[in-house]
Amino acid sequence: MTLTVIHFLLVPILASLVIASIHTYLGLHVVERGVIFVDLALAQIAVLGSSVALLVPAFAHDPHGSAVYWVSLAFTFGGAAIFSLIKGHTAKIPQEAIIGICYAVASAAVIVVMSQAEGQSEHLKEMLIGNIIAVSWKEVWQTAAIYSGIAAFHLAFKHRFEITMDPKGAAARGVHVRLWDFLFYASFGVVVTRSVAIAGVLLVFCYLIVPSVGGMLFSRRIGPRLAIGWVMAGAVSFLGMYFSVLLDLPTGATIVCTFGLVLILMALARVAIRTGRA
Repeated sequence: MTLTVIHFLLVPILASLVIASIHTYLGLHVVERGVIFVDLALAQIAVLGSSVALLVPAFAHDPHGSAVYWVSLAFTFGGAAIFSLIKGHTAKIPQEAIIGICYAVASAAVIVVMSQAEGQSEHLKEMLIGNIIAVSWKEVWQTAAIYSGIAAFHLAFKHRFEITMDPKGAAARGVHVRLWDFLFYASFGVVVTRSVAIAGVLLVFCYLIVPSVGGMLFSRRIGPRLAIGWVMAGAVSFLGMYFSVLLDLPTGATIVCTFGLVLILMALARVAIRTGRA
């Protein structure tokens, strides 16, 4: 029984590892920037884009088609432009406030748009809670290729993306902070748009934030935090999917709950370690 379940979950588990590989890294940037909910906002904007695309009769028959994806991505780039333009170190309005407003408006707009798209309520539900269990090999390889390109881009310009840690210092060195902020959010948007189509908004948010926070519990250095986050994301993905199939539970929601439980256990372990040292 166990081997049968593992074989059935092979493709979804690989998909979760691909998603976790890039989201854990991007999560470090998001946490350091203090824009925790930017993932939810961009994800909801991506859902809004796909919802608007479904109003077009030519696209409505294929919610997972390339045309719907490109419209969704275009909306996400618009969100990236907004978040990069409002980034200002002397701004009186906190960036997180703008992000929250964008999330609320995008969420409401999705409901309004989908009320006009007959027969697409199931697609909306799938975009919100995901259906990673139904992912195909083709989607896994395509996603891996896209994320490899994003990872290579960030690696090639890693010194520019240090604006996350020291934006004022980067500006003093002549770095165009707003431009590289936009490129960060745009590349982030590409990842989110793809991930939401596979895993849904809530699960994508967990992959971005929870592994990063788990890594921060045990290390201040980037390398160890990434390693801890990747191990955590992989283990939680397997456990969540395994229990969802074994107990006939919703897969995405089960993985999210497993993330929360494991993070609590990691926090307790950190307290125990510090107490032992004391």
